[in-house]
Amino acid sequence: MTQPHVQTDLPARSEPPVFYNFIGGQWRPSATGATFVSTNPAHFSEIIGYYQQSSVADLDEAVRAARQAQPAWAATPAPQRAAILQRAAQILETRQEELAVLMTREMGKILNEARGEVQTAIDVARYIASDGWRAEGETVPSVQRGKLYLTVRQPLGVVGLITPWNFPLAIPAWKTFPALQAGNAVVLKPASDTPLLALKLAQVLQEAGLPDGLFNVVTGPGGTLGEALASHPDVNMISLTGSTEVGRRVAELCGRDLRRCALELGGKNAVIVLEDADLPRAVASVALGAFGTTGQRCTATSRVIVHRAVVSEFSERLIEAAASLRIGDGLREDIDMGPLVNRGRVQAVHEYTELGKREGARLLYGGNPLREGEYSDGAFYQPTIFGEVQPEMRIAREEIFGPFVSIIPVASYEEAVAVANSTIYGLSTAIFTRSTHYTFRAMRDIQSGLIYVNAPTTRSEIHMPFGGMKASGNGHRELGPNAVADYSEVKTVAVVYE
Repeated sequence: MTQPHVQTDLPARSEPPVFYNFIGGQWRPSATGATFVSTNPAHFSEIIGYYQQSSVADLDEAVRAARQAQPAWAATPAPQRAAILQRAAQILETRQEELAVLMTREMGKILNEARGEVQTAIDVARYIASDGWRAEGETVPSVQRGKLYLTVRQPLGVVGLITPWNFPLAIPAWKTFPALQAGNAVVLKPASDTPLLALKLAQVLQEAGLPDGLFNVVTGPGGTLGEALASHPDVNMISLTGSTEVGRRVAELCGRDLRRCALELGGKNAVIVLEDADLPRAVASVALGAFGTTGQRCTATSRVIVHRAVVSEFSERLIEAAASLRIGDGLREDIDMGPLVNRGRVQAVHEYTELGKREGARLLYGGNPLREGEYSDGAFYQPTIFGEVQPEMRIAREEIFGPFVSIIPVASYEEAVAVANSTIYGLSTAIFTRSTHYTFRAMRDIQSGLIYVNAPTTRSEIHMPFGGMKASGNGHRELGPNAVADYSEVKTVAVVYE
């Protein structure tokens, strides 16, 4: 078939581009013939592009392409696979500013954060590529004479990836690159709010020399395509980053067929501030964790559990920090906080503000949508702080996913830890203290996959495992030293030589 034209840049013009699925190395329209629109959350009148409203038939086509291409890729030596990822890193580096601008226009995060996200994708490509020269197995002696055991790793086959809108390049990268390096083929279903960067990643990998069919991107409705991908008989593994509710459904679908499932889910992340804390550092870290990316990240600071001896001073300082934030279009270099991703998120956050008032918490700052003047065409919301919050309140227990933080006063370290552990989540927790006694107790006592001491809840690094406990995941860890191994299976080989 004739390949449709694919827009490779995003010029500022009146005619918005149409983007296509990437299947088998070709840009293809959906079998439905329908499209959906993506707009700039800072200026909804600006259409970023039209994307394919794909069907299960399109997804089936992508899986077939992946299944056909994967065996030859599995037979490709690991250093050769790594060389393609290295070239992808170089291409991403040359296009860092272009991709950052596109990300800000479609997702809304400020430009410096978007630049940092592209840099993460570059770093992940290089880090994962290093595995091509250090993939290791074991050599194990046998209890029998003249016999030796070996372990080797082999790819799973086809990996289905379902990624969220808040990190539209970094999360696809940190799933795709390890899956490819392990010898798998990939079918990626990106979030419909921000599909552009996933398609850009397809262009980068094609230019880097990745053989056709190994990386496929299908856009469209999450419910339909996500269900079909998670239950597809020719998909060997699903990796999802999303809400706990969606994660439970994906786990159910995968469980029916004993399909491997890696889930990175929600959080209700806490920062504990003890009476001996460095308050300026704690305030700066909470402001960054709560209001960076407009609070739209799974590791965002949502609860601040503060010792009563310092809660008044801490609250005053945090209010000052929130009031100093400059809110607006993330493309402006002087902006500290951009819009939420869509108007639905504005409404959802505001409903929690009204709920917090009804629950009896005290609104200390913010709590309103921004709709006048320069904010009239976007999805803007004030940074919002509630004080005198009780642990049983819904605003202290449910993931809000916006610039919203609850301050919970406590009387002791023991009470602080009990409150921190009191939700269903266990993703990221921080503690601010000068005491080594409390530092090491917190490392032991806090039920969280990530623990930070005197640092924000949002500062993970790619060479360390990332993931949560309880309802924040199913035990899988993204990235870290086992990233590639997690997309493979162990095979035990016995050799009798006498």
